[in-house]
Amino acid sequence: MNLTPWRALPRLRLTFETRVLLLALAAGLPGSIVGFAVLVIEDYSAKVQWTFGLLVVLFWWGFALALRERVIRPLQTLSNLLAALLEGDYSIRSRGATADDALGLAMQEVNALGETLREQRLGAMEAGAVLRTVMDEIDVAVFAFDQETRLRLVNRAGERLLGQPAERLRGGTADSVGLGGVLGSERRIVNAKFPGGKGRWEVRRSTFRQGGIPHTLLVIADVSQTLREEELQAWQRLIRVLSHEINNSLAPIKSIAGSLLALLERTPRAPDADEDLARGLGIIAGRSDALQRFMASYARLARLPAPRLEPLAVHQWIERVVGLETRLPVRVERGPDVRIRADGDQLDQLLINLVRNAVDASLETGGGVTVGWGQENGQLAVWVRDEGPGLSDTANLFVPFFTTKPKGSGIGLALSRQITEAHKGTLTVENRKHGRGVEARLRLPVA
Repeated sequence: MNLTPWRALPRLRLTFETRVLLLALAAGLPGSIVGFAVLVIEDYSAKVQWTFGLLVVLFWWGFALALRERVIRPLQTLSNLLAALLEGDYSIRSRGATADDALGLAMQEVNALGETLREQRLGAMEAGAVLRTVMDEIDVAVFAFDQETRLRLVNRAGERLLGQPAERLRGGTADSVGLGGVLGSERRIVNAKFPGGKGRWEVRRSTFRQGGIPHTLLVIADVSQTLREEELQAWQRLIRVLSHEINNSLAPIKSIAGSLLALLERTPRAPDADEDLARGLGIIAGRSDALQRFMASYARLARLPAPRLEPLAVHQWIERVVGLETRLPVRVERGPDVRIRADGDQLDQLLINLVRNAVDASLETGGGVTVGWGQENGQLAVWVRDEGPGLSDTANLFVPFFTTKPKGSGIGLALSRQITEAHKGTLTVENRKHGRGVEARLRLPVA
């Protein structure tokens, strides 16, 4: 005879309600047994025994069922509250929840949780409404693409740019909506033509996550008008500078030429006429040479070629440039052995301009010049410090053709900054905080 082991028998799983009922019946079972025993021991008639026995059983089962309801009903209520919160219905509350007992305290906490979630949802809805309003009102096209480069979000400016409503655009790929050519760049200015307009556009791309899934945010702004205004201002500044320099040269040339013409027409000629003619022609030639040098300086600034990046040892570059200065010994503060990728010829010209300015300033006061380098925040930092009189006007330092020197061209610092920016660096020139003089600080990316 094969007997199935008791461990292999399926366990009888009772529901929570059944277990509560069984425990309630078990609690009343001893009393019921005592009651039946009393009826049997005492010599009551069968009718009395059956009547009292039935009453005992009814009371026993009645209290057991009542206890079951008292335990199960609040738990069902709590379950319904949590289910409503899970479904997003935060308006349901438990009535009569007090902190006098454990069950009331649990109900109070669920009510508080519902109120908190309701406030958070209202806040999120208000924030979402504000964000949608802002996106619809701004004059910048905003697009959001999913991992498969399908359009998921577009604002009104984006609809105008692409010439289609959002309902037709959503779900389309970047290529199908006409944005495939601009989706791959981080940030740039492009000349492009869209159904809603053509011109120059600033394209910005970033990423964000929604539901744990990465998305791409594309922002396209029309900068044609802004760039035109900046170009107009640049032309106006350039014309003012050119007009000022040219008039400064043409005015004396015109005046002297008129005087020389009057001298030639005078009869009889004065004894020193030839000497006056030679002196006047010399002045005209000098002013013409100065005007020619000015125009050559402008052409040099305007025709700066793109840098040819090659490995460059910083210590060799600085020592080579410092060795070219013979008017004043230049002190070198050596830094770490750093190599960068740069155009050596352009950086030579940049550092020559900085060192020359520092030496010019220090010669006025009898001070010294120091050149050094180091690394700051992952960048190469090169500084040129002088002990000159300092700067009285720092606002126009990098304005082309602005100079405080009697024979200066005004393009040295402008050319230096242009070279720096072509190498993705920065150049600052300011008065020293400790001690007199000026410090020019150049920062370049390290290879």
